[in-house]
Amino acid sequence: MTQASRRPEGDSASDEAGPPDSARNAFDRAIIAGGRVAAWLVLIAMAISVYEVIMRYGFDSPTSWVHESVVMLVAVSFALGGPATLACNRHIRVRVLYDSAGPRLRLWLDRFNDLVTFGFCLGMTYAAFEMFWGASHNPLGEWQLERSGTSWNPPFPALVKGVILLALAIMCVQAFLHMVQSLRGKLAPTPDDTEGTA
Repeated sequence: MTQASRRPEGDSASDEAGPPDSARNAFDRAIIAGGRVAAWLVLIAMAISVYEVIMRYGFDSPTSWVHESVVMLVAVSFALGGPATLACNRHIRVRVLYDSAGPRLRLWLDRFNDLVTFGFCLGMTYAAFEMFWGASHNPLGEWQLERSGTSWNPPFPALVKGVILLALAIMCVQAFLHMVQSLRGKLAPTPDDTEGTA
């Protein structure tokens, strides 16, 4: 009996290698790795929220910094989730037409999708730049970060707007690279929609 014949049905050598790579290029793979790091921001936000609850209700000593820090950490996590989602081709979409199309039509649909995504990301990057400029400069054009206006008054609004700009600029580069790849005839990888299911 060979090792291949002892495998349970549906378990092939390719299953041992893990799921197929849904990244379209090395830039996407780097973004996916960065997204995994950024996801830990949610755990940090949860930990300091627990700290706040314990301090407030256990020791009657509420903090002035936890709420704003949690909002900032979660906002940064969500902003960086955009490039990570685009990198692993897991964004929300209606695939009725795409799944029924042949390879040639799929390539044209990828090209159209990549062009629209690039245009959208380009416009959103410009809007994010305008938003960040207003949050990082006073009316005279001097560098001055927008602050929250609370008793702690951190510059989190300006920092979050800067991260949103960074995330959209990354997505713009991604969309451009995806568009170039689809124009060269490379189909977008199909994500494994069964990941995480029993």
